[in-house]
Amino acid sequence: MVPKDLKIIGSDKVTAIGMGTWGIGGYESPDYSRDKENIEALRYGLELGINLIDTAEFYGAGHSEELVGEAIRGFEREEIFIISKVWPTHFGRESAKRAARASAKRLGTYIDLYLLHWPGTEWGRIEETLHALEELVDEGLIRYIGVSNFDLELLKRSQEAMRKYEIVANEVKYSLRDRWPETSGLLDYMKREKMALIAYTPLEKGSLARNQCLAEIGKSYDKTAAQVALNYLIWEDNVVAIPKAGSKAHIEENAGAMGWRLTKDDREKARGCV
Repeated sequence: MVPKDLKIIGSDKVTAIGMGTWGIGGYESPDYSRDKENIEALRYGLELGINLIDTAEFYGAGHSEELVGEAIRGFEREEIFIISKVWPTHFGRESAKRAARASAKRLGTYIDLYLLHWPGTEWGRIEETLHALEELVDEGLIRYIGVSNFDLELLKRSQEAMRKYEIVANEVKYSLRDRWPETSGLLDYMKREKMALIAYTPLEKGSLARNQCLAEIGKSYDKTAAQVALNYLIWEDNVVAIPKAGSKAHIEENAGAMGWRLTKDDREKARGCV
């Protein structure tokens, strides 16, 4: 089991490191060639104690959600936190509801956190979709509402548009190499508002895992470069990272980023490694 290292999304406790599924089960179309390995990897992560899985209707044209649904069978559903997302082409009151129901059907269960995957272009459609998600919370199909790839101003506007529930999370690209949430004020704002920042591409497609400078920092903690890069992110109280759950070995290494913290000095050194 991984060390207890928990963050809060809504009022739920989730592990600081989750399992991302972009590319698992295909990219823009389904890929069935590695289904067994992908399911086994996700199940291994759950067995280790990682309780957060991130997916989307767009991933593998829904096949990623099907694999997640298969992987969670036999586990206590209430102990798992599943994130999925609605693609902008499905924004709108009825379209978003249909998309959410289709995602829940592929998953075989309700959705803990449902996100608007990208902002799209029209504010009216975003607002209509957020209100549709509030209705889905009332229906019990989803539990929490969030957004993804929203900048600070759009996040504030979206939060102000909510009628009944709050936006509890924003999933954005965030890594040691791409620290825009820090420099834009987004991270500080989300901390004040007690929103979870969910960091995707936290290892920059593996390049940070090969960073020798980060590896040197990791030596004194008996940790790898990847674990240092992930720990840099989860050092913040409201940040959760979702590296890709590509294999059992990667999931085990990712889990090792939890249960400890870089010193402030080493965290500053890590910034200088990229």
